[in-house]
Amino acid sequence: MGKIRINNMSFHTYNGVHAEEKKLGQRLEIDAELTYPIETKVKTDNLTETVSYSDVYKAIESFVLNHNYDLIESLANNLLHQILTEFPRLEAVKLRIRKYSVPIAGIFDNVEIEVSGERDEK
Repeated sequence: MGKIRINNMSFHTYNGVHAEEKKLGQRLEIDAELTYPIETKVKTDNLTETVSYSDVYKAIESFVLNHNYDLIESLANNLLHQILTEFPRLEAVKLRIRKYSVPIAGIFDNVEIEVSGERDEK
């Protein structure tokens, strides 16, 4: 099964539990892995045979910039549902969301959430 990946999308958002996160915001990075049967569906070099990663990027950008949550887990779950709904040709989606400005004491690069979902066949 084919994969389309959009890696390291970066957005300034206002997600978080703490007041300073809601006021100052922080950078989130998102990776999206889109499962689509490229091997059998793309035959004539025509965009209509695939899922436009440009359109997926725009959908992710719009969603992330227009929805704020306390938990990035909620952002991840709701974004996953949105992508599967908006792009019904996709077989599955996996998202990784990294948050860098985490207000906890310690030395680390980021916190990452990963969610995945498949097209409901029903």
